Amino acid sequence: MKLELKEMLDTLRRVHPLIHEITNYVTANDCANITLAAGASPVMADAPEEAEEMTAISQALVLNLGTLNREKLKSMILSGKKAGEIGIPVIFDPVGCGSARFRTGAAVQILHEVRPSVVRGNLSEVGSLLGMPLHTRGVDASEERCRWTARQVAETAAQQWDCIVSVTGKTDIISDGRQTLCIDNGCPAMACITGTGCMCTAVMGAFCGACPAHLLGAAAAALIFTGLCGEMAWETAGRDGLGSFHWKFMDAAGRMTGEQLEKGAKYHEA
Repeated sequence: MKLELKEMLDTLRRVHPLIHEITNYVTANDCANITLAAGASPVMADAPEEAEEMTAISQALVLNLGTLNREKLKSMILSGKKAGEIGIPVIFDPVGCGSARFRTGAAVQILHEVRPSVVRGNLSEVGSLLGMPLHTRGVDASEERCRWTARQVAETAAQQWDCIVSVTGKTDIISDGRQTLCIDNGCPAMACITGTGCMCTAVMGAFCGACPAHLLGAAAAALIFTGLCGEMAWETAGRDGLGSFHWKFMDAAGRMTGEQLEKGAKYHEA
């Protein structure tokens, strides 16, 4: 499977889609900024009184469980159902799923009532939604050994939930249940700053909002884009520390060209 990465990034920046992101207060600023840097426009309205209306004028919806509460969950369900009515993609990030019953129950509710287009999480988060014997450490992936591979988890979840599923880690795996891609972009420093996973989900919203007819390719492009931002940031700021890396990560997103994305992409079919 060949990804038209330059074309997708060019389309994103030409279309400039509005992305409604119901995300978390820990990473909201970074998610908004990387959405802008990628070429889309973010709106972050999590009040139940206006969430549906914001979704109705958007080109994609991002749901992130990071700092969950009952009011935010209500907004997610209302917005998710509105997204289904108007036919825009929903990107779901089950942050910390498996670490607490309320959080896990909320993720299951969203899967059943909203039926996301794309789910992005780490092995523990996605695996816990499949009933695997894994646990998370807060919002981080568990190091617990498991007989299931990330590929098996992604493919099984994609088939069971009838959507695209990405299991992110050292190698990112993304599958629609029929085609599976392995993506090797990224660098270890990305795990040392808060929010790279949330930012990746936001970028998925941007690419999917711009290219809704090609969701597997769009979601894969977002994984490559985010990972390549990490590589580019490390090249210029790796010796300066994580604070510099954080800002260079955002610089890389804003400066990324379609040619750079094509040239730097590291992916293959599983």
